[in-house]
Amino acid sequence: MTTKIYIVYYSMYGHVEKLAEEIRKGVASVEGVEPKLWQVPETLPDEVLAKMSAPPKSDAPVITPDELAEADGFIFGFPTRFGMMAAQFKAFLDATGGQWKTQQLAGKPAGIFYSTGSQGGGQETTALTAITQLAHHGMIFVPIGYTFGTGMFEMEKVKGGSPYGAGTFAGDGSRQPSELELEQAFHQGKLIAAITKKLKGSA
Repeated sequence: MTTKIYIVYYSMYGHVEKLAEEIRKGVASVEGVEPKLWQVPETLPDEVLAKMSAPPKSDAPVITPDELAEADGFIFGFPTRFGMMAAQFKAFLDATGGQWKTQQLAGKPAGIFYSTGSQGGGQETTALTAITQLAHHGMIFVPIGYTFGTGMFEMEKVKGGSPYGAGTFAGDGSRQPSELELEQAFHQGKLIAAITKKLKGSA
């Protein structure tokens, strides 16, 4: 019996996308668990994205709300906009009223990961405000806590992420996820995959 985990993300400059790729590897490392990467729809016109110097999107398929029901668990990723999830991801969640009405997502585990521009840019407020979306759907929020071990206490290097989920700092856009941040993302994927598999097996 295969456990399906959907890694659903929005990434404008590629930082969240890189975390998503590493999370996918972590999920795939758990036997019997199948990860799939999805993007949420873009809401900005191409000419606006061009003016913002946004690179082309990856080839990950664009998800529709109806496809969420096929998954056993989720890991949602997004950049921060003023301490909350980006509007593109919020717009996607706003379109899941049908799934909410029929409780299709209730009881399914879900984790979150994110990117901010700076250390004070919303690593935890973004996570905290995102949890409301999961709660209204009845999903089970799965934080990573301090299961990442000593990596959670790194003080010499700049590192995103928190007990709520993996994270990275983008700075002015030129900084890319560090090796430690990618290791935390892999850990998150592996952890949530194991928990989702266990929950499905006991159902």
